[in-house]
Amino acid sequence: MTFNWILDAAPGKDRVAFSFDARVRMTYGELDVRTRQYARALRELGLGKGDRLGLMLFNDAEYVPLYLAAARLGVITVRLNFRLAPAELAFILADSGTSVVVVHGSLTERVEPIRHETGVGTYVVLPDTDEPVPSWASPFAVLQGKEPLDDLPELGEQDAMSLLYTSGTTGSPKGAVWTHRNTVAVATGQALRWQFTEDTVALVPGPIYHAGGFEAVVAPALLMHGRAVFLPSGNFTVDRLLEVLRVERVTDCLLFPFMLNELLHRPDLEDRLPSSLRRFILGGDTLMPSTAEEVKRRLPEVKLTQVYGLTEGGAIATTLEDADFLAQPKSIGRPLPLAEARVVTPFGEQAAAGEVGEIEVRSAAVSQGYWNRPDATAATFHDGWCRTGDLGYVNADGFLHLAGRAKDMIRSGGENIYPAEVEKVLAAHPRVLEAAVVAVPDTRYAEVGCAVVVAEPGPSIETEALRAFCRERLAGYKVPKYFVFADELPRNASGKILKFRLRETHAAIESEVDGERA
Repeated sequence: MTFNWILDAAPGKDRVAFSFDARVRMTYGELDVRTRQYARALRELGLGKGDRLGLMLFNDAEYVPLYLAAARLGVITVRLNFRLAPAELAFILADSGTSVVVVHGSLTERVEPIRHETGVGTYVVLPDTDEPVPSWASPFAVLQGKEPLDDLPELGEQDAMSLLYTSGTTGSPKGAVWTHRNTVAVATGQALRWQFTEDTVALVPGPIYHAGGFEAVVAPALLMHGRAVFLPSGNFTVDRLLEVLRVERVTDCLLFPFMLNELLHRPDLEDRLPSSLRRFILGGDTLMPSTAEEVKRRLPEVKLTQVYGLTEGGAIATTLEDADFLAQPKSIGRPLPLAEARVVTPFGEQAAAGEVGEIEVRSAAVSQGYWNRPDATAATFHDGWCRTGDLGYVNADGFLHLAGRAKDMIRSGGENIYPAEVEKVLAAHPRVLEAAVVAVPDTRYAEVGCAVVVAEPGPSIETEALRAFCRERLAGYKVPKYFVFADELPRNASGKILKFRLRETHAAIESEVDGERA
């Protein structure tokens, strides 16, 4: 079965398939016709099964039809991050062998300096304003007004659907190959876990190009022939989110923790949320227990779900469901239906309860590997398992917990320090909004911890008071040597903190504590 089934088997052509910003709606019947029209246009541009189509677009009403049109043809879509710098864009286009790119009009200046370096033969511009299309590109009209294509190719579940390039939090991006089987599998697991139906209305505020923007929440909603709701890219505001939630009668809403925190700062939140809303699904970083408690207190009818996953590992691998939020604070839960997760030691053995090791996941949603990267594929995938690069442990109750990224582990004076453990303590401080702990060089201990802290509004926090707070809750060697304060933490499009940026920024930090461990 391929993901094209969602259109081939749609029960009612007049049912709304998706809404963009509560301004543009498209039914399943309209989506079916639009995808087959775009399929003909893409074929006329020379694309066929196995060729690569780049989409460098903001969230837009045409994004989903274009993506599904490519899927009908067996064309592999490279969903490009619109925040990419020209050099990053050139690398991905060349690495993927993309031959046609649809680009938003406001992003052509990113393409211009590298368009001769990529091997792309055709650029098509989705208009932004009335500005003329560059001479080296074609207008979007070349994709419009076609007769729907009926002679669609036969495809199988192992045919590739997209290349999703890793977020690059630890190095150069690699293209994870996503097949129709992967997409159907992760959609099925979510639909089973959250009991999605035709009445589900699922909202995603993040970018569609990301696995957390399509494969998470949207794909299961479409699989069950419910409705997907998208917000425009950028300029997120609580007021607009609340308006779209109300107008679309959203039932399930994916948010990043900072978005939920902004919502909870609204004193009128209880009156603004629609009665249809039944669940907040949290992606990115784990939710602070105090935030979960506030949601329980103020919004007792709204359930909370924390999700964990990675692009290569099927987008969503585990979830912490509402009933376990308070009993299992900071856990990332248990595997989705039809998925497995385990923690293994450096010797490849399953770790004992409470023992820290690397998290591995296995399911039909796990990518088949990286595009043209056999060495990286062999290093990450084995026997159906995906090595996540995340450190974690399973507690005595069988719940998975993060201990940090393998690369993020701090090796200080012969001791291993897991940043997630320190961050959990910092998050418990009443004046700390969020914190990230990274390794920085140290002449005595090789590495020490540096805590980058975002404080709640109000009087400043004294560094020594924060240090004392940590000392009360952590072994001395785990207490960060340095504490620095920031207005916000750098994040990627999926809401994950970019720790490599923090490491770069604070690599040369000078301590106020001269030569001694904090």
